[in-house]
Amino acid sequence: MKIAVSSDSANLEAKVAHKFGNSKYLVIVDLESGDSEAVPNPGASAQRGAGMQAVVLAVSKDVEAVLTGYCSPAARSHLTVNGIEVISDLSGTIGEVVGRYKKGDFRKYKGVELEHRPRWSKIDKAILSYAIRSSAKQFANLLPILVGVVLLMGLFNAFVPRHILVSIFSGNPALDILWGACSGSIIAGNPINSYVIGRELLTSGVSLFAVTAFMVAWVTVGLVQLPAEIAALGKRFALVRNAVSFVLSLGVATLTVLVFNFFMG
Repeated sequence: MKIAVSSDSANLEAKVAHKFGNSKYLVIVDLESGDSEAVPNPGASAQRGAGMQAVVLAVSKDVEAVLTGYCSPAARSHLTVNGIEVISDLSGTIGEVVGRYKKGDFRKYKGVELEHRPRWSKIDKAILSYAIRSSAKQFANLLPILVGVVLLMGLFNAFVPRHILVSIFSGNPALDILWGACSGSIIAGNPINSYVIGRELLTSGVSLFAVTAFMVAWVTVGLVQLPAEIAALGKRFALVRNAVSFVLSLGVATLTVLVFNFFMG
C-alpha cells in the first residue's frame, strides 16, 4: 500500500505541508517495503488549478491515502472519487504521521477527516478535462514547429539542388562523415528539423554516413550561436564543448551506421 504526504521538503524529517495543492512535494511512502520517493508537485507554483494538478499526481502514483494539513473540498472530492482516502488537519514530521497512520491512530480521533469510496477504474471527468486541456496546450505550442517543418522541406528542395549535394558528398564514408558533420555544425537546430533535412538528403542520394553525422552535429554543435554561448557560459567552456561535440558526432555517426548495417544485414 502506498500513501502520499504533502511536504515542502524532500525528506521524511520535513514537516507536513499546510496545504495539499500548493505543497512543493508529495512524499510517496510504500508501507510494506518502507521505501519513499519525493515527487515535485507541479501545482506548487501554479496560479490556477494547483489542487487539480496535485490530484492528478496522486492518482498517477496509485496511492490509497493522502495525508496533509489542509485539502480543499474540490480536491478532496476528486481524490475520494478515485478511491483515495483523505486525512487532513495533520501536523508534525512526515515520519511521525506515517508511523501514526500505520498504527491506525487517525481512526481514533474525531478531529481527523476521513472519506473513502471504492476506486473507479477510470479517473473522473474533471481530471479527464484537465488532461485534455493540457494536451491541447502542448499541441498549440508544438504547432509553430510543425509549420516550420513544412516550410523547411519546401525551402530545402528549392535552394539545395541535387547536383550540389552530389558534388559535396562523393560516397566516400570518411569524407561524407566529415562533410556531414561540418555542414550540420554551422547552424544549430532542433531534432525535428534535422529529421526533415535528413530525409531530403537521403532522397537525394546522400549516404547514410553523411546524413547521420549531419543530424548529430545539427543538434549538438552550433557555430552561429557560439558568440551567445561564449557570453553565457564562458569562452573556454563553449569552445571545448563544441569541439568535443563535433568529434563525438563523427564517432557516433560511424558507430550508428555500422550497427544499423549489421542488424539490417
